[in-house]
Formats: sequence, C-alpha cells, structure tokens
Amino acid sequence: QVQLVESGGGLVQAGGSLRLSCLGYGLIFRLNPMSWYRQAPGMQRELVASLTVGGSTNYADSVKGRFTISRDSAKNTVYLQMNSLTPEDTAVYYCATETRRYWGQGTQVTVSS
Repeated sequence: QVQLVESGGGLVQAGGSLRLSCLGYGLIFRLNPMSWYRQAPGMQRELVASLTVGGSTNYADSVKGRFTISRDSAKNTVYLQMNSLTPEDTAVYYCATETRRYWGQGTQVTVSS
C-alpha cells in the first residue's frame, strides 16, 4: 500500500522560509518522478515543482528562484524548500507521483503579510 505523508507546513511571515517534507511508504522515490502541487482557496490545484528520476527539476514560473525540490533517497523523502515566501504562496501543498496516481494528505502553508 502506497502512502505519502507531508509535513512541515505552518504559519510564516512574508519573506520567511519553510521546508516541506514528503515521506513515502510502499513507493521508492528514487525510482519515481515526484511533484509538489498546491491549491489555494477557490483556486485550481497547480503544479509547483517536479523532480525526475535523473534529478532534473522543473518549476512553475511563480516560484522559480525561490523554491527548490530535492530528494533524499536514503530517507525516501522528497523536500520542497521554500524561500522568500509571499502571501500569494498561501495554499495547501501536496506531494504526488508524477502520474498523479498517489497523493499525500496535504500540508497547510500560510504566509502572513
């Protein structure tokens, strides 16, 4: 049974940083492309960042230069380092497989101005 468990969300002031973690069970992250999505209230879920098996990354224009996706294969964990946060980054953040077959439960990120 595959399970993705996110953590690391919270309340932060604008300009601050957070690191989200996604721990995987039943799925080997180094063999699977992974992504982070977010969904703000009243908005569609959007792709934030993705990481290929080979380590290539891709980011939404809105987060380029501020967010970094990475993977620790030993811990079977994918991270999203978020810097220079703005209120527009407020959303529930989800990790998911690239195929979008498996999703985590989401973690809330709130950025205050």
